[in-house]
Amino acid sequence: MNSIYLSIIIPCFNEKKTILKVINQIKKIKKLKKQIILIDDGSYDGTKNIIKKKLYGKIDKVIFHKKNLGKGAAIKSSLNYIKGNLIIIQDADLEYDPRDYYKLIKPFLNTNTKVVYGSRVLGRKKKINLIDINNFPKNFRIFGNFILTKISNIINGQSLTDVHTCYKIFKKDVFFKLKLQENGFSFCPEVTTKLANLSYNIKEVPINYYGREVKDGKKIRLKDAFSALKTILKYKFLY
Repeated sequence: MNSIYLSIIIPCFNEKKTILKVINQIKKIKKLKKQIILIDDGSYDGTKNIIKKKLYGKIDKVIFHKKNLGKGAAIKSSLNYIKGNLIIIQDADLEYDPRDYYKLIKPFLNTNTKVVYGSRVLGRKKKINLIDINNFPKNFRIFGNFILTKISNIINGQSLTDVHTCYKIFKKDVFFKLKLQENGFSFCPEVTTKLANLSYNIKEVPINYYGREVKDGKKIRLKDAFSALKTILKYKFLY
């Protein structure tokens, strides 16, 4: 791991219940040189005050947006501060486990890997019964991700299992070649489509995933699925 310097980009919006836990989990990751860049994207639930009182000066960089601009905008705000040779996106909601960093980094150590996605599908420990009415909201999102992944694969000529995973890790030079434009959750399909356009192979590794529901603060909505499809088509055929 001596050759790895990991810049961890954390977009954050209204995550007062989890932000300290996420940062503490990241700090527990040993034997890994890392830089933490936290972007508060206009939080109004008290998250901003927690960051100022408990985290300001204790992590490498904190950026505050005056209003909510979206996940992609938060990531773009971090670009001028990135120092690492690898870059990972980390949500602030505890759905993704920083202990998976080691698995995500490993392919970069001995191969010519440029990009790794952490696949929730490959990491799933049991089959999902999509017709289970008791788990309809969760199963609907899983099915939606499956369909969008299939569409993305067909359009981009890829064979991925989870295009909308948060855990995307890039070599720095590759990340900056993408010239990010999207401000919201469309960051994900933008990145995947641009990587395909540039002929980069994406390696997937299984990760742990602890999904939450809307009542717990989950922010992805049905409209984001339509936006994702529009974004794939936009960057495949119009750019």
